[in-house]
Amino acid sequence: MPKNITLICFFALFASTSFAQTLQDNFEGTGNVTTWFGDDCNINNAFINPFPSGINTSATVLKYDDQGGLYSNVRLDVSKNFNMNSHSRFSFKLYVPSNGISGNQTNQVSLKLQNGQLASPWATQCEIIKTVKLNQWQEITVDFNNDIYINLDVNSPSPTQRSDFNRVLIQLNGENNNDKVVAYIDDFLHQDTIIIAPVFNKLVWSDEFDEDGAIDDTKWFHQTKLPAGGSWYNGEIQHYTNQDSNAYVSNGMLHLVARKETFTDQGITKTHTSARLNSKYVFTNGRVEVRAKLPLGVGTWPAIWTLGQNIAEKGAYWEQQGYGKVGWPACGEIDIMEHWGNNQNYISSATHTPSSYGNTINVAGQVIPTTSTEFHIYALEWTKDKLVFSVDSVVHFIYNPDVKNTSTWPYIDPQYILLNIALQSSISPNFTRGSMDIDYVRIYEEGTNSVEPKLATRTPFFYPNPVLNTLTIQLNNLIEQLAIVKIYSADGQLIITDTILATQNKLEVNQLNRLPSGVYFADFSLNNVDYKLKFIKQ
Repeated sequence: MPKNITLICFFALFASTSFAQTLQDNFEGTGNVTTWFGDDCNINNAFINPFPSGINTSATVLKYDDQGGLYSNVRLDVSKNFNMNSHSRFSFKLYVPSNGISGNQTNQVSLKLQNGQLASPWATQCEIIKTVKLNQWQEITVDFNNDIYINLDVNSPSPTQRSDFNRVLIQLNGENNNDKVVAYIDDFLHQDTIIIAPVFNKLVWSDEFDEDGAIDDTKWFHQTKLPAGGSWYNGEIQHYTNQDSNAYVSNGMLHLVARKETFTDQGITKTHTSARLNSKYVFTNGRVEVRAKLPLGVGTWPAIWTLGQNIAEKGAYWEQQGYGKVGWPACGEIDIMEHWGNNQNYISSATHTPSSYGNTINVAGQVIPTTSTEFHIYALEWTKDKLVFSVDSVVHFIYNPDVKNTSTWPYIDPQYILLNIALQSSISPNFTRGSMDIDYVRIYEEGTNSVEPKLATRTPFFYPNPVLNTLTIQLNNLIEQLAIVKIYSADGQLIITDTILATQNKLEVNQLNRLPSGVYFADFSLNNVDYKLKFIKQ
């Protein structure tokens, strides 16, 4: 089955090279900020200065008009992440008239930094709060290197040790209140060293599974040798075999199949079989994409993952080639996707290193309502600094230890891909067959790809979040086509299906006012690329 190789180029996730740039806006039409957005707050970034006095006599300013929204703020996004270690100061002028505020909130302004690429951008937020004087223009300066800051997640490192910030929020008088605030902002400034993201757009290895029959043995190796003791780890009950019935290609798909059958191998009889494939290709740094649909049922445990080429594991392909030098977890393990059938709508990603392994603390995941009914793109981006895990471009886990040594960061040596379905002892007696269907496996590195990407801009983003009635999905591409948007509840129930015409680079999902408050997912496809967005209904 022919496939369109489509690149989704993430922006602002990884450090590569940098250059100095000034981010500024004087609201006179000569600034370089084009992404101002009022979140539950009306804004006018060309408003006539109502108080031309003191330190600010400019003609126009940004008007901030919060009419009582709980989370009102004005924000801007940048296309390249901030380097907070090099430049940590932000400044702007502010005027808050006394007749523009209500309630008894402390008069203050917050400047918050977030990762706007996260489904919940506030999850790793860092904030500095300054007091505000009324009825006068004042210069507000925040310095994330010297001022007292607040990490929403107390486990987050200090802001100057981070490189994931690409969104700035300015918020008056806090949140979680219904008080009104009118204020005026001018002369926003940030001198920064911008981090440029490497573009992983050179396809260096792939299997598109276009030839029906057995797996391509120039690309894959069946790992079947049992570990010492006669059983696989974690109480698994299957034999891994090299039978075509456990791994075969049909209709443009790899079908990795777990089956209930009595099978004897290596002198040991088991009641179930499955397949465990090792790639005959190794890589260091790059992007891995696997488009897959997962099996259904308690006791199934499919995984897409990697191990170090240097693992000394008897029966593994690279150990047989003479590369086995260290044990596990010294070799490093990267779990791109794991799915347990007893937690049907949840997928997990993790790292295993000498510093944390087994029941590792380095793990996170997300709810995917259609893991076993629809295909999703499970991806890893690996640079010298961090590992980033996503599903359909929605990031759920970033591994970036502050200290990188052999204990925390064995990811300096090549890794190879593994695909398998393990079976747990909790498998139902009625289980007969479960399949992980894989459309393709692709590995990209930096470079120029001979295949022209259909989509080479940043992933669509959406606003507002939380949403009341209308969710706007900003596409950043000139697209005029219909898209089927599906809204799912957090437990995977399909709530809304709507066919929407994408116009003016936007999809607008309306009639959300009939949804109860909670977490939802919006699924849609454009240009043969599937997207999933997680949002909160207020």
